[in-house]
Amino acid sequence: MAGNKVPPALASHQQDRKVRGGWVWEETQHPPKRVKGGEDEEAPRKLPKRKIVLLIAYSGKGYHGMQGVSAAGQVVSLKVWLIDDILDKINSHLPSNIRILGLKRVTGGFNSKNKCDARTYCYMLPTFAFAHKDRDVQDESYRLSAETLQQVNRLLACYKGTHNFHNFTSQKGPREPSARRYILEMYCEEPFVREGLEFAVIKVKGQSFMMHQIRKMVGLVVAIVKGYAPESVLERSWGEEKVDVPKAPGLGLVLERVHFEKYNQRFGGDGLHEPLDWAQEEGKVAAFKEQHIYPTIVSTERDERSMAQWLSTLPIHNFSATALGAAGTGAKVPSSLEGSEGDGDSD
Repeated sequence: MAGNKVPPALASHQQDRKVRGGWVWEETQHPPKRVKGGEDEEAPRKLPKRKIVLLIAYSGKGYHGMQGVSAAGQVVSLKVWLIDDILDKINSHLPSNIRILGLKRVTGGFNSKNKCDARTYCYMLPTFAFAHKDRDVQDESYRLSAETLQQVNRLLACYKGTHNFHNFTSQKGPREPSARRYILEMYCEEPFVREGLEFAVIKVKGQSFMMHQIRKMVGLVVAIVKGYAPESVLERSWGEEKVDVPKAPGLGLVLERVHFEKYNQRFGGDGLHEPLDWAQEEGKVAAFKEQHIYPTIVSTERDERSMAQWLSTLPIHNFSATALGAAGTGAKVPSSLEGSEGDGDSD
């Protein structure tokens, strides 16, 4: 070939070749191994990521956290490289009111949201919320009597079982199957005093919860105990009629525990995985609540008086009026303009 002229196709092909790190290879070829000292030098191998769950606690005040509430036992699943001292290193980048309290290895297909069997929430409130309506709305000298606590627990126990909770959320119509939710237990613990103000904690465990459901469950019981609503409103609220159910403030709501009982039964004793019960972390959970969650609830209640202000709105509710709502045929009830915080799942 005259003048050894390179054909255009070959010239174009040569221009497509790349020079990288001193080595030349075709774009379609794998790069060769580097040679150092006459021997092939292998590229460093990456450690495989492992599926784990993290136990997280955080105070929900001041930002929109997961589900919009504080948490003492939230659980998330993810894949990570299990480096040394991983929890300490993660926590070093977090503020003191957000902590990673524990880590466990789980099966490769584990999903913390889908594998959850139930959730336990706490609702901490000043006990003057249970004082009769004839007393001052914020009587800090009020102390919860044994008789009133017994009445509160009798009413809370009515929620146990499966009921239609469409009146306890703004998202469901009365004939939507997903409005039926199963409550395993609900009760109020013995009261205690913080900074001269008496508080109590209501605990509720259920398979799943809808937006604002727990706050409305608490709100309706408070309205009954104070004398604003008859006890019969509980039964009516599970029917198809639209019932006016007040929503208690979001301040005291805390995600206490996420349950994985079916997973524990299948994998917790297989010798490879630990049960997700977090028994060894209970001390850390309790300490976080005492240091960050409870003090925030107490101080915010004193500064903002959220419970007292909400109690003053109870007289405007009409608990005797019932009417078939616009969603009586199964259409969703229109959402009101309210906060974005949720008690749990929002289907």
